[in-house]
Amino acid sequence: MQPLYTLLSILMLVWMPATVYAEVQDREIIYQVDGVEFTGYLAFDDAIPAKRPGILVLHEWWGHNAYARKRADMLAALGYTAFALDMYGTGKLATHPEDAKRFMLETVGDVAVVKARFEAALNTLLDHASVDPEKVAAIGYCMGGGIALNMARAGVNLDGVAIFHGSLGTQSPVKAGKIKAAIMVFTGAADSFVPQAQVQAFEQEMQAADVDYRLVSYPGVKHSFTNPEADIFARQFNMPLAYNRVADEDSWQQLQQFLNRIFK
Repeated sequence: MQPLYTLLSILMLVWMPATVYAEVQDREIIYQVDGVEFTGYLAFDDAIPAKRPGILVLHEWWGHNAYARKRADMLAALGYTAFALDMYGTGKLATHPEDAKRFMLETVGDVAVVKARFEAALNTLLDHASVDPEKVAAIGYCMGGGIALNMARAGVNLDGVAIFHGSLGTQSPVKAGKIKAAIMVFTGAADSFVPQAQVQAFEQEMQAADVDYRLVSYPGVKHSFTNPEADIFARQFNMPLAYNRVADEDSWQQLQQFLNRIFK
């Protein structure tokens, strides 16, 4: 019987690499917008043969950093293709709030610039062979959440948008029929950057425009609650930020339910 066991062992060794070693693949992608270079980060599971939904990940005001890439990897592990875009340009990564504020204002001050950079990243995602172009969403953190929401307000063709501790305000409330995406918002009730008056105005706007939306507010939770580095920034720069593990984990679980619903 020994030769049979040997043959089976060889067959197992031949077969196993296709299943054991398939894993999330990641790569940097350099792309251009109006002559400016941007560096994004693509993540996908190469063990999945079929096309799957694509998800854009929009970073906080610090810029395209390891945190945004981590979220892209987490989405890829769930079976999506994720692209962490770059809103500032290659090499523009802030470690101090003053630099982050400057980079942010240089970008969000021009709506046309924001839209061009968002759509360039969206097209980069849709161009990847693993993506089903009929199924696409965007998730954003802090500044990125506000941008993702405003792209939905602008009528960009997305199935869904999820906002984590992002700005919800606007000077031009959306009209009925403009937003194509379902909207999911996660916010902290103690977030001084997203005060309750802004939350209430947002809900009134969504209801008046008959938007498919849901908002989750976490009692006592501050800004940047999904980012474990929030506590470091809070101590270093005396900022009203705080990581909250319960809110982070709950919002991630609810995001998965939201994605399952919009992509069916």
